[in-house]
Amino acid sequence: MTLFLVGYMGSGKSVIGSKLAEILNYDYLDLDDYIEKNEENSIKTIFEKKGEIYFRKIENLYLNQLLNRKNTVISLGGGTPCYGNNNTLILESKNSLSIYLKASIPTLSNRLFEEKNKRPLISHLNTKEELSEFIGKHIFERAPFYEQSSFTIKTDGLTIKEVVDNLILKLF
Repeated sequence: MTLFLVGYMGSGKSVIGSKLAEILNYDYLDLDDYIEKNEENSIKTIFEKKGEIYFRKIENLYLNQLLNRKNTVISLGGGTPCYGNNNTLILESKNSLSIYLKASIPTLSNRLFEEKNKRPLISHLNTKEELSEFIGKHIFERAPFYEQSSFTIKTDGLTIKEVVDNLILKLF
């Protein structure tokens, strides 16, 4: 089984994914880390030097490389399911499930504001209000893709352990 974690940046995909993989004794991959390793550049640098269109093309290339892994939890970038045929690839991948980690706009704003300079899409935003507005717009656009996941886990107010426990209950 391959488990794809989808959701907006800051929803907890990486931290939840690594913990879930540890408990299930699965491999763990973060698509952004995989891209950085293969491109020998940070996501931020790729965006700055080559642009978002280039990034989305290589994101699709690397996603295709990971689709048929077994016993792996893969955390996807927040935009991954929303571009090109990525969501179809994820949903039609054999022996896999996609899981939407859903967090509210206030939760995401609080999590992302302090680390916004590490995130190319939001680094230009100066206030929490601007960030909340930006996230709201993005979630409105991306929700139709996220909501096609096999199931959804709401993460607001939950600890990492509680989210992982909820995931395991849904899986088994």
